[in-house]
Amino acid sequence: MEMLSMLKVGYTVLRSETPATDLVNTFMDWAARRSLLLLALFMPPYHVYKLAASAAATVAPEDVAGKVVLVTGASSGIGEHLAYEYAKRGASLALVARREASLREVADHASALGSPSVLVLPADVSKPDDCRKFIDDTVAYFGRLDHLVNNASIWQVCKFQEVEDVNYFRTLMDINFWGHVYPTRYAIPHLKKTHGRIVGVTSNSSYIFIGRNTFYNASKAAALNFYDTLRMELGGEVRITEIVPGVVESEITKGKMLTKEGEMKVDQDERDAILGPTPAEPVAAFAKTAVKDVCRGQRYVFEPRWYMAVYLFRVCFPEILAWSSRLLTVKTLGRPATTDTVGRQILDMPGVRWLTQTASLRSPEIQAR
Repeated sequence: MEMLSMLKVGYTVLRSETPATDLVNTFMDWAARRSLLLLALFMPPYHVYKLAASAAATVAPEDVAGKVVLVTGASSGIGEHLAYEYAKRGASLALVARREASLREVADHASALGSPSVLVLPADVSKPDDCRKFIDDTVAYFGRLDHLVNNASIWQVCKFQEVEDVNYFRTLMDINFWGHVYPTRYAIPHLKKTHGRIVGVTSNSSYIFIGRNTFYNASKAAALNFYDTLRMELGGEVRITEIVPGVVESEITKGKMLTKEGEMKVDQDERDAILGPTPAEPVAAFAKTAVKDVCRGQRYVFEPRWYMAVYLFRVCFPEILAWSSRLLTVKTLGRPATTDTVGRQILDMPGVRWLTQTASLRSPEIQAR
């Protein structure tokens, strides 16, 4: 009966001299509504394939010993600890960040952990010339490039309507988006030669509606879509893994942010207003899992794993996700301070902060480097 109905629609469209594109779109609308039946048939064999591929990757992961890995944003936090995990696996490292003294400390520790050679490259990922130079310098020094880990990032916390000048946040987009694009552009020719890998560290903010994070969310979503599209374009020439962190111990989650006035400072009240009681993962544990999954060839690495469930809510129940995010990160329930969100009020309940924050996040001090 449905097919007969579809034929009647097509006949009507043809008789009415409607453009042929209307017939095509009408058919596509009809087919899309019934695609769930095909999905139900497709899912079981697809999951069997994924399990088999995952098992094979677990048995024979990529050996990065002797390979060359470049990590941006390597002076602290996630980038620093990703470098340590690669060092433990015997990879040579090129470390990029603006703070040279901090980079040298990381380099010394990476060498002690097993990296045979570490190159320190002070640079700003928001500047194309700097990116071209640190890629060229890495290849000139080591003779190759196998993994490019784009990690550099800064955070912004404030509601859009509180922003005094949106131009304050160009820096955020320059680092969080263009800081992934520029190194990737210059690295691809070298990565093709080694059949290498791009590792893009994005964020759960790429797909979750997080209040008070307007520009940060947008920058991370742009980076995620950049990598998804690039993976399709490159095919198997260069592999791409996207690491999607949740709340992970770092300078960002310790409260370092770009404020509504466009200033970079530490504000743990604003940090608590947005993160609330969300449990933080120690950065060392995060990095260990992330690099393990990168070497297993995973396309996406959600860590902590439970954020995959949040992603499903984004796809299947976006209204519920938006409502809960607004409740926790925007609503203040009549409190006078804008940082007294519901999430912050839950965090301040007895014992909650101790359960959900690492010791470094509870400290009022941020590591100098």
